[in-house]
Amino acid sequence: MKKKIYLSSPHMSEEGYELEFVHETFASNWIAPLGVNVDEFEKEIAARMQMKYAAALSSGTAAIHLALKYLGVGEGDIVFCQSLTFSASANPIIYQNAKPVFIDSDWATWNMCPEALAQAFEKYEKMGKLPKAVIVVHLYGIAADIDKIMEICNHYHVPVIEDAAESLGTTYKGRPTGSFGKFGICSFNGNKIITTSGGGMLVSDDEDAIKKVRFWATQSRDQARHYEHSEVGFNYRMSNVLAGIGRGQLKVLDKRIEKKTQIFNYYKKHLAELPGIAFMPENEWNVPNYWLSCITLDNGGVLTQMDIILALEKENIEARPIWKPMHMQPFFKNCDYVGKNVAEKIFEIGVCLPSDTKMTQEDMQRVVETIIYSQHVK
Repeated sequence: MKKKIYLSSPHMSEEGYELEFVHETFASNWIAPLGVNVDEFEKEIAARMQMKYAAALSSGTAAIHLALKYLGVGEGDIVFCQSLTFSASANPIIYQNAKPVFIDSDWATWNMCPEALAQAFEKYEKMGKLPKAVIVVHLYGIAADIDKIMEICNHYHVPVIEDAAESLGTTYKGRPTGSFGKFGICSFNGNKIITTSGGGMLVSDDEDAIKKVRFWATQSRDQARHYEHSEVGFNYRMSNVLAGIGRGQLKVLDKRIEKKTQIFNYYKKHLAELPGIAFMPENEWNVPNYWLSCITLDNGGVLTQMDIILALEKENIEARPIWKPMHMQPFFKNCDYVGKNVAEKIFEIGVCLPSDTKMTQEDMQRVVETIIYSQHVK
């Protein structure tokens, strides 16, 4: 069996930064529930994202959930959500008994299409049912055209939640993704560019909002000698141990971005000339973190999406299709969708190639050679 090449797996620092913070946590015997690492990790992420405040939570999903709750999203409310994304962007809408309306992507960014968003606002304004929030995603580390999206949302006075789970370290016109909307979301799941094994962060310039989110996330425990609860609470806070891992990981974020960029450029150099292959969008106003290197296969080429995925699978190399749009998912099939089916097309022809930061030059070469060979034998 050949060595497994992963799509994107956890990568602890060679310097051992994570162990240093975790060791300090164990030495102090303050492993739970909160502590210095949580406080400092919040400050460090907020600074990195150029926001004032942050709440360390158990997942990015929890962060979206509490952002929606703070914005007053409730039963019967409408939330506009990018369709081309992972289900964690949309599921919290259901947690609040609200209704998602899915918005198409554009080819320029693979993210929320400003034209489709404007059409959705026009449609729902006529119905007298403007959304309570808009969830935009910065997919695969590619920034959405956030200026245009913010302009539209500000016109209707609707707050924006930026799902930057895949784009930590990405900038749009020199500014971090996740710093434009009312709230920004981070994820530290095991496959992300840095990881705490599991965890997330909610960032905002609104101090009261972050304080309220921290309150809800610690079971809404009121200030009292006994356990007093005047609101429903959630067990959503990040542990002091995981926050220590996150602080160590944050020290190598720029190194991880550098490696992800190297992987993307290697693929582009060696695969761009193959007929029918195109790479995910690059825009002059965007500096991506290249979380995953993604390609598309058009009808002018020899290979299909599944040709590449299966060829790599035979060589013990992990690859996956692009996210299946939410409006195509069985659970969300009855939800409204606004757009021209760009998201569907990207899903049908898109492939995520291995982008693991532990990949060697030989690993990258093996991926490329497998793809080139699969074209010749078809």
